[in-house]
Amino acid sequence: MKLSILDQSPISEQMTAKDALDATIELAIEAEKLNYERFWIAEHHDLFGLACSNPSVLISAIGAKTKQIKLGAGAVLLPYYQPFSVAETYNLLETMYTGRIDLGLGRAPGGPAEVSLALVENYLKEVRQFPEKIDELLCFLQDNFPAGHLYQKVSPTPIPQTKPRPYLLGTSEKSAILAAEKGLLYAFGDFMTESDGPSVVRTYRENYQGKDKPYVIVAVEVICAETKEEAERLALSSIAWKINQNDIESKQYVLLEEEAERVVLANPKQAEQIRRKMIVGDKIHVYEELSRIKEMYQADEFMIVTIVNDPKKKMTSYRLLKESMDAK
Repeated sequence: MKLSILDQSPISEQMTAKDALDATIELAIEAEKLNYERFWIAEHHDLFGLACSNPSVLISAIGAKTKQIKLGAGAVLLPYYQPFSVAETYNLLETMYTGRIDLGLGRAPGGPAEVSLALVENYLKEVRQFPEKIDELLCFLQDNFPAGHLYQKVSPTPIPQTKPRPYLLGTSEKSAILAAEKGLLYAFGDFMTESDGPSVVRTYRENYQGKDKPYVIVAVEVICAETKEEAERLALSSIAWKINQNDIESKQYVLLEEEAERVVLANPKQAEQIRRKMIVGDKIHVYEELSRIKEMYQADEFMIVTIVNDPKKKMTSYRLLKESMDAK
């Protein structure tokens, strides 16, 4: 069972944004030691609890500290960017870190509506043009614009020896169909949606038009500890953080345990709904749950998201998870 990591660089209480970014780099170094498949960085804007607004910058920093683990964006929010600029950036990263760079693509806003207006003049127009922007980006990466095209002689330099690997990220049937039509690898955000994920992934496989085999990564939220009780305690910080995201007055930090428990107890229905989307427990329980989900999705790989207040306990969660998989 292939395992990878998606990190959102969460800022816990008593941490600065720099602390959170440093923790992400340290986690990537540890992930390589544990033989995780890949390490992706999420893009978010004006969300005070998350430190990374530009995955490519952080990918470069991580690449300099690691040697082989695959690195990527989960995702580049393409409506905000010109395809040529993205191609240049990820060709540069691939040139620096040959054979290691993934290019995940998404169309979500990644922040409040006002941020979308600040980033691009007409966000909804750019979202509608998302399929065309993917086509243009792929042509730049593959250097295969048709003869006579305006960009036929335009190259997103430097041109690397190998190409960044494009993925499409999504949470709906619409994204699955788009990934299938474009022949892209597909990453489904199970932890982000109430959609019927297995049905969405089946739609992708059944409609896939690429040259290679379809490939599915399923992103799930996992918290693993030595005991189920400890894991449940650690989960309180993530649950409370998500509850606080709906409070515009909140700084949205991942809370310390005592304050997190207060927030959860004050919002029981919301807390229960959030908890249902998480896999929380000891090594045996987590392994069994991931095995069940793998069977449901016929997943090729899992992308694991773990948010807890203490970066050391977060690292321990990833270590225990990997041990549970390697032992089977």
